[in-house]
Amino acid sequence: MDLKTASAIRRLRLVSVPEGVSWIILATCTVIKYTVNSGFDVAPVLGPIHGVLFVLYVVFWADAWNRTKWAKGKAALYFAYSVIPGGGFVIERKLRREAEDAVIASRARKEGVVNA
Repeated sequence: MDLKTASAIRRLRLVSVPEGVSWIILATCTVIKYTVNSGFDVAPVLGPIHGVLFVLYVVFWADAWNRTKWAKGKAALYFAYSVIPGGGFVIERKLRREAEDAVIASRARKEGVVNA
């Protein structure tokens, strides 16, 4: 894996967790607003923050997809997780495992253990 590809995956990992957290908080606060009826409204503040994080996620996802050449199904799954509350956590974990596997494979090739 080259440096630009690793950087693209790292950027996607770094934005996926805050995007997932903001999604969960925004959804929870919206439910509270309409059920408790207490005038508790954080959507004017948190909505734009979540929007920026989501746009960053989509941009970084597209960059990572372009560089890694993921299959369409895998790329669609990674995008779908961005609209599921808590999906950012799943994506971060999957991408971290992929990166760790790539490092292990790279070290094995370097040491001549495998021909991968």
